[in-house]
Amino acid sequence: MKLLSRKSITAATAVAVLGGLSIAAMPSQAASTVPDKAAAQSGTAVPDLTLRQLAKLPLTDRHLTKHERQNLAVVLRDYYVAEGSHIDVPTFVNSFTKDGVFNDMVAGQAYRGEALGSVLPYMKGLFSDVHRDLKRITVNGDTISIELSIQGTFDGQLQAPTGGFVKGNGHKVDAPTADFWYLKNGKVTTFNCFVGYSKMYSDMGVNFDWASAVNKH
Repeated sequence: MKLLSRKSITAATAVAVLGGLSIAAMPSQAASTVPDKAAAQSGTAVPDLTLRQLAKLPLTDRHLTKHERQNLAVVLRDYYVAEGSHIDVPTFVNSFTKDGVFNDMVAGQAYRGEALGSVLPYMKGLFSDVHRDLKRITVNGDTISIELSIQGTFDGQLQAPTGGFVKGNGHKVDAPTADFWYLKNGKVTTFNCFVGYSKMYSDMGVNFDWASAVNKH
């Protein structure tokens, strides 16, 4: 199992409490606040974050209202269920409103409705141990901005735009990313994700053939 950084462990632990899931690292912390499991997994119940949990997160401002803490809880749970070791597609999808959208801003792709369910399996198909290392979290009402890195081992396969697949080579990936979450009434309306694909592909050993592209013109 991939070892997590200190910040990652505390973030994941906080979300394990929220989702009714268990993490061996700190079981006693979750014991008193685990919500009804069925409600938590359906995305209809999100408890408040404790001051102790907030203190361990990389927040730019720890003076959050209850509403802001609950919004943060929704977002942290979405990161947790996107981890390669325990992906939970229904919980991720159910955290969005009916017309909610996930925008992969750099790739120019938008996912809505049932298509939201393809996002997590796709990333796990590239990196079986995919993990988001949260570095800086800013909460402002219904908007949450996060600086993070998408990390993992390229052990899957990447479909090439020219056809065929690039097979995994075991290279480690650490792609800088910025996420912007917009919520309403405890649900995600819009999730804009900016992934540093150039760095990601470089880490994967995928090089763009600029010479061939120039010669075509």
